[in-house]
Amino acid sequence: MVRGLGGIMKHDAENRMVMGRLESHATEQPTPETVGCVVFRARRAIVSIRLWQTLAVVALLIGCVAMIPASVVGTPFQAGFTPSGPMNVRSPRVVILKAARTLHLFDGQKLVRTYAVDLGRHPIGQKQRKDDGRTPIGSFEVASKNLDSPYHRFIGFNYPDATAAEWGLSHGLISEGQHKSILRALSQGLPPDGSTALGGGIGIHGRREGRDWTGGCAALSNEHVEELYSVLRIGDPIEILP
Repeated sequence: MVRGLGGIMKHDAENRMVMGRLESHATEQPTPETVGCVVFRARRAIVSIRLWQTLAVVALLIGCVAMIPASVVGTPFQAGFTPSGPMNVRSPRVVILKAARTLHLFDGQKLVRTYAVDLGRHPIGQKQRKDDGRTPIGSFEVASKNLDSPYHRFIGFNYPDATAAEWGLSHGLISEGQHKSILRALSQGLPPDGSTALGGGIGIHGRREGRDWTGGCAALSNEHVEELYSVLRIGDPIEILP
């Protein structure tokens, strides 16, 4: 790259020499022929200088980009980005990106694992009622864990949350008593009632099939849900984004 820049600088110097010679012509008595020649050469030299200066800048930029580590260029949510290393997680939190069909495990702000997930059979949009096949969107917490789930492992979270309960009450899907029951369970860190028209029993489990098939849960492979199950605790945050 240094050799290439040297060539560019040499060419630039030659063009400047041409410009110097053109300036010396300006002191002589001009004729139509010399005027035309000077104008032509001046224009050609100016264009050439600008071209090679531009190429020099581009070459420098390419060299700088080449020196950037791959770990900086890659993004945490890039497809196929799965950090490795021991699972010594002290402050676990989960972020699920529905559109990307990925689940991301963080230790505080550090990304630890990225897993592929299956979603509900109707994955687009917010969950509104029981059996709509949608995976809810929002901020939740781990509310239950089941080691002997029919789906290998189950990590339940507190859906319906307060937002869903308010929506259900305002739309006549749940009663005042059901609304109060949901809010009471949430305040105590317990799984809310999942038998109402809002649905429930939503969480993360195993038996991923590579397609959207669940009733609203996020399905991982059995191996991955075991890994996640081992680090998540009751009360750990789970955020689900569209």
